[in-house]
Amino acid sequence: MFEGTLGLLSVFYSFGLKCRKLMVKPKRLPSKVISVGNLTLGGTGKTPAVIAISEEAKKRGLQPCILTRGYKGKVKGPCFVKSANNSASPAEKGQRGVTVCTSADVGDEPVLMAERLKDVPVVKCEDRYKGGLFALDSLPVTLHPSLVFILDDGFQHWSLHRDIDILLIDATNPFGNEKLFPEGRLREPLSSIIRANIIALTKTDVVSKKTISSIIQKIKKYNSEAPVYTASHRAAAIVNASGESMGLDTLKNKKIHAFAGIANPNYFKDILISHGAEIAQFKSFRDHYIYKQRDIDKIRSEAAGLDTITTEKDLVKLKELRLPDNIFALRIEFSIEEGFYDKIFKDITG
Repeated sequence: MFEGTLGLLSVFYSFGLKCRKLMVKPKRLPSKVISVGNLTLGGTGKTPAVIAISEEAKKRGLQPCILTRGYKGKVKGPCFVKSANNSASPAEKGQRGVTVCTSADVGDEPVLMAERLKDVPVVKCEDRYKGGLFALDSLPVTLHPSLVFILDDGFQHWSLHRDIDILLIDATNPFGNEKLFPEGRLREPLSSIIRANIIALTKTDVVSKKTISSIIQKIKKYNSEAPVYTASHRAAAIVNASGESMGLDTLKNKKIHAFAGIANPNYFKDILISHGAEIAQFKSFRDHYIYKQRDIDKIRSEAAGLDTITTEKDLVKLKELRLPDNIFALRIEFSIEEGFYDKIFKDITG
């Protein structure tokens, strides 16, 4: 009975998707747009990928600007997302427009991107086209010639024209049961893979070569043209609430308490263990969980003096609460095989 109800809801969801696509006419911004997105509900590692692509754009002499909807953020936008830890960057000097820095207002991922990217404007707006116009109107005109927009979680944001669609697929759970939400994890049918210009298979470090090959074969059934690159999310450092970092060797043979409110907490847990941590207790919260002071007080009590490790995405939300000194975050960086960035920026710059 329950499964039948979910199946019926998935049919309605599919019908709604088709109607949206028919009704939407993409608008075009005057600068190039790179979209990073996925087919499934969470867990593919979009935020580290967006950060990495933005950093690479800077290395190549471009000025990236991230457009994000800011999931669960109360402010509708458009507004700039500012890290509470950072002073004004060169890209922000002369900038006009509303600036917000709390995760409650703009969402956890935008704040994390603003913290990690010191010289990259992050604009939160549900309508990313309006967000782009806001950025163009607010940022110094000297930046406009080199400006490139990076559309966070944009594969289903059909109302904005994009020059490149990058699709991320999680190698540990690529398509779930291959059914649409809410019966499954898919946001769109697998046939939508055809829209991707570039495909990145993430978290390939924890699956076999046979599994990777099988997933790529599946992808090629729907899109034989787009290049497929393999990627992983590697641990880079341990950071505290002030952004100060320590080496990963601090985890080796160390007994810790850990928790996470992300789509794939087991992947985070496995990374900690792979770096030698002994996890006394691990607690999972739902993705994008909004922590309250009582949650932190309970975590501190359960940790019983042990250092506590969480994700960077969780830590940006915790900074607005009273924290013990021994809560840290594991910094994760996107790592992908050679040729990925050349393909993106060759297509962008012509």
